[in-house]
Amino acid sequence: MNKLKLGVIFGGMSTEHDVSITSGTSVIKNLDKDKYEIYPIYIDKDGKWFEYSKKINEIEVLEVGEEIKEKEPILNPIEYLQECDVIFPVLHGLYGEDGTIQGMLELIKKPYVGCKVLSSSICMDKAYSKIIFDTAKINQAKYIYIKNSGMDYVLIDKNSNEKEYSLEEIAKIAEKELSYPVFVKPSNSGSSVGIKKAHNEQELIEAIKYASEFDRKILIEEEIKGREVECAVLGNNKVLASCVGEILPAEEFYTFDAKYKNAESRVLIPADLPENISNEIRNTAIKAFKAVDGSGLARVDFFIENKTNRVIINEINTMPGFTQISMYPKLWGEMGLSYPELLDKLIELAF
Repeated sequence: MNKLKLGVIFGGMSTEHDVSITSGTSVIKNLDKDKYEIYPIYIDKDGKWFEYSKKINEIEVLEVGEEIKEKEPILNPIEYLQECDVIFPVLHGLYGEDGTIQGMLELIKKPYVGCKVLSSSICMDKAYSKIIFDTAKINQAKYIYIKNSGMDYVLIDKNSNEKEYSLEEIAKIAEKELSYPVFVKPSNSGSSVGIKKAHNEQELIEAIKYASEFDRKILIEEEIKGREVECAVLGNNKVLASCVGEILPAEEFYTFDAKYKNAESRVLIPADLPENISNEIRNTAIKAFKAVDGSGLARVDFFIENKTNRVIINEINTMPGFTQISMYPKLWGEMGLSYPELLDKLIELAF
């Protein structure tokens, strides 16, 4: 039997570079070596392409923060990719999860795992995914959308009208429309990078300045007091939803450190929820995935509001964490689909 030539890309230029290394090496470790001839491709933080030259059967899962040491430069990435039958871009964040690499793979006519260009770019950009969720009538947190124009900030209203304000003026608007505390998020970021919680005007101004270091588009959101839950979706035209998992963060909210460095953070699978709420989350996950024209896979994140049990969408991750302890494979594992079987299914969906 001829093996399928599979390129696995990880690393990348985003703030989630280190997480991608862990996800990518985990995918390689768990692929069926009898089915696939694996081409491990590492992109460093400067965008340079390398072949991970360690023997495939000796590749172990690297921890977040560990570096790729055994590597050989790929002089012509396009030619290298042309040797593959299918690509698995295990890239998180900008230049990997935002439609960039998907567009390149479309140009060279290579099948690839995951969402296509449009859905990848929409889901990476929190501001535009919110606009889609509004159109689809999916519950979400109230928000204000602003852009850093260089000198001042521009506020974009619900009718897409733009008006310049000072930071102090924006803080006053946020207090009136949302009330404190609020969360400030870069529109294009992942793994909670660039996010801060603000309890007053000064903290809000500092949080906006901080978020501006990561993106010119910024969201200010009301705080939702509730449980954080996630649902995995899988499929192209026929989309399936997993059971629901709950995050029990060790910190006030699920920061980067809480996700990857704090052993006290836990997940509960399946979440202890009434059947009707679990079903609502699963159905809404599929609806949101279809609303953004998703394909392949995604993890859809929600809140369940404490006082009302209202289900509120947070965001869609089109290439979620892929270690064996990550929520996405664990949710499907609970449904009876093992990690290697899940990888097989995703590669099958790529075609």
